[in-house]
Amino acid sequence: MSKEERIAWIALPIIILIAAGLAWAGSQGGMQIGGVPVFFIAVVIAFAVNWIAFIPAWINHTEKFFDLMGGVTFISVAVVAVALSPVRDARSWLLLVMVGIWAIRLSSFLYRRIHKAGEDRRFRELKVSFPRFLLTWTLQGMWAALSLAAALAAITAETRVPLGVFAVVGFAVWVFGFAFEVAADRQKSRFKADGTNAGKFIRSGLWAWSRHPNYFGEIVLWIGVAVVALPTLEGWRWLALISPFFVTLLLTRVSGVPMLEKRADEKWGGQPDYEAYKSNTPVLIPRPPKK
Repeated sequence: MSKEERIAWIALPIIILIAAGLAWAGSQGGMQIGGVPVFFIAVVIAFAVNWIAFIPAWINHTEKFFDLMGGVTFISVAVVAVALSPVRDARSWLLLVMVGIWAIRLSSFLYRRIHKAGEDRRFRELKVSFPRFLLTWTLQGMWAALSLAAALAAITAETRVPLGVFAVVGFAVWVFGFAFEVAADRQKSRFKADGTNAGKFIRSGLWAWSRHPNYFGEIVLWIGVAVVALPTLEGWRWLALISPFFVTLLLTRVSGVPMLEKRADEKWGGQPDYEAYKSNTPVLIPRPPKK
């Protein structure tokens, strides 16, 4: 057994413990069905969906529907939370729509991209190792549970608060972030589809304002979700605000920016135009390009 596989086996129970803590905190003051907290059920669903999907993925050693299942996870968890909550209000439906639109758009976009490319290079080593591949699917369940924590806390809250300024501001922030992410993804897709850009890096449109504008939009939209959920939080449920912080940490320190920056440096590092782009363009938070 390799060192990476030993780490994967150790990480699996740690993730389950973290999820259990999240489920406990989010269930405090939340609605129940049959004596079981709805928040707890939603967290279980996040992992169950991915563990079930892992079975055919492992048998076929494929990652081609991994991203698609990410969207399915988010939608399944949000729908179950709304469906099982004895009381549903406008905030619950608003959050469900926000999560659903985001999940359908992102997962379908990533799914098409992987099928066009033929493979996701991140999975070349992972998909032939049982514990590492299982860990990857488990982490996707954790990603959904933590990202959705604020929305789930609001959907399952016993205390109901009418929509007000937080909902309006939060939704506006979400719309801005979502539009920013979609625009950035489309600009990059068009850039790559142009054969004259083969081997080049994008530095036009929103990519002239930020080296990772899609990730900026992603972080902003989850902040919007948290703002919508904010009025319903109390007690231990305040921990649900981990959602936007987790998304930010994930994209800026773990699997997002660091991986892409390393890949870009390996491909274009040392080239004068790329080094100038790096020097003049912020990593994440956009600013007008320098003249």
